[in-house]
Amino acid sequence: MDNVLVFAPHPDDDIIGCGGSIAHHIEIGDRVAIVYMTSGESGSLKYSSQELGSIREEEARQAAAALGVTQLFYLRYPDGYLEYSKAALDDVVSLIRQLKPTRVYLPHENEAVPDHYITFRLAAEGIRRAAGTWFQASGLKPWQVSIVLGYEIWTPLSAVGFSQDISSYINLKLEALRMHRTQVEFIAYDRAVEGLNRYRGVMTGHGQHCECFQLIRAAL
Repeated sequence: MDNVLVFAPHPDDDIIGCGGSIAHHIEIGDRVAIVYMTSGESGSLKYSSQELGSIREEEARQAAAALGVTQLFYLRYPDGYLEYSKAALDDVVSLIRQLKPTRVYLPHENEAVPDHYITFRLAAEGIRRAAGTWFQASGLKPWQVSIVLGYEIWTPLSAVGFSQDISSYINLKLEALRMHRTQVEFIAYDRAVEGLNRYRGVMTGHGQHCECFQLIRAAL
């Protein structure tokens, strides 16, 4: 059984990048937790930031529950201003040591959106630090993550290291994504990601719909 941890820059990025894989993990009995670095409070001009942050956290709860995930963490760093900071890095290391994931999903390293790339940096460095016998501020015992995969959100991968057939989960993934109503009412992320996953399925030959990943670390 895998113990899976997903780092998402904003609510909905987890569903876009690896929602089908999350559903697969749940179906086969793995444990999954999701960490949201920000609450996405800058993601619409229709609401105040405070109101939107609360709405998007609830959307994330509903979308995650649709996939079968109930363990969520909201770090509430500022949306659009996420920084590579001591506080954020300590939070990431602490969560890794606390939750002891065997597999971690994070945005891939060439994501163009700043919050996405900073999440990659924080999670990748947090994984490295969590395995060492340093950084007392993060507490707990060292933990080594075996598998690390970088997912696609805004910037498609130029090279694929691993693909997951999500053909059985694509409808559930799209249903979960549409629960992020504040986002899909203005941008058709559901149509975009269905097209990307269909393209990945055709080009990899691994299924009708696939999620593709940067292979950052394989099992040790």
